[in-house]
Parts: sequence; structure tokens; C-alpha cells
Amino acid sequence: MLNIPNTLALIRLLLAPLMFFLLVNRENAIFININTSWLDFLAAFIFVLASATDFFDGYIARTFNQITTLGAILDPLADKMLTLAGFLGLMMLDRASGWAIFLIISRELFITGLRVSAVSQGLDISASFMGKIKTVVQMIAIGFLLMNWQGATLILWLAVTLTLYSGYEYVRDFFKKISNG
Repeated sequence: MLNIPNTLALIRLLLAPLMFFLLVNRENAIFININTSWLDFLAAFIFVLASATDFFDGYIARTFNQITTLGAILDPLADKMLTLAGFLGLMMLDRASGWAIFLIISRELFITGLRVSAVSQGLDISASFMGKIKTVVQMIAIGFLLMNWQGATLILWLAVTLTLYSGYEYVRDFFKKISNG
């Protein structure tokens, strides 16, 4: 069912590769006369627009009871594609530490697998408050890195710390539910 929240998630899915293209194809002939700071700005604008769709699709889905199975698949996929596009593009521009990106991506893949395992066992492992904070800090880090602002690296490592800690919370909650269940 293609309702407004699912449409917003689809838009985010489409914006992620566009942002990635702007970050990694700077030598492309279509950008020959464009200053790279404008490409940074455009990538940041796309990222902010896509991030806003993340907020609104969740808000609309919950407020108007438009939560669907398709949305449960599209929303986290779109989120992961957007953050991957940002972090990988920034790493390729040498603005983000490869280790930081490796740790974030590894955690995301591990927790996605854990959530699939939980669902297959009939367990609900919803996003925790720390998971939501982690996402916000990751988005702030990507924004700062895209604009090449001071403090971006510090925010990135804060995002790594929160990412790993929220991953620990998921694992802890998973094993608590397994042992109780």
C-alpha cells in the first residue's frame, strides 16, 4: 500500500543515491564548472531534505495509523541507504575516518541481523530511545561532515560511541527476551 509515509520513504530511497553521486562523482563532466563547495551544499541540502522525510513518514504513520508492512521494510532500508550514502561518500572524500565508518556499518549490519532473528522468533526489538538519539547524532555528524564544518570529526566519534552503545542495548535486550521467553 503506497500511502504518504511509504511515499516519503521511497523518496528517501531515491535521494540517497543522488547524494552519493554528488559526493563521489565530482570529476564527472557535468560538474566541470561547478565549485566543489556548491556540490557540498547541494549534497547537504539533499541530505537534510531526505532526513526530514524520515521524521515526517514516522510521524504521519503513527499519528494517522498508517503503519504498514511495506513501511516497516522501506523505512529502515531508506534510513540505512541514506546514512550509508553519506558516510561512504564522506569517507571517499577523506572527510570521515574509515575506522569510524567501519564500526558504524558493522553495528548496523549486526543489529539488522539480530532484528531479523528476533522477528523470526516472534520477539519485538523496537528502536530504543538511545537508538533514536544515535540516529540523530549520526545525521548531525553527516551534515557537519558534508559542510566540512569545524567539530565534525568530534561529532562523528560521538556518533560512533552512541552507535556502539545502542548496539549493546539491542544485544542485551535480545538476550533478556530470549531468556524470558
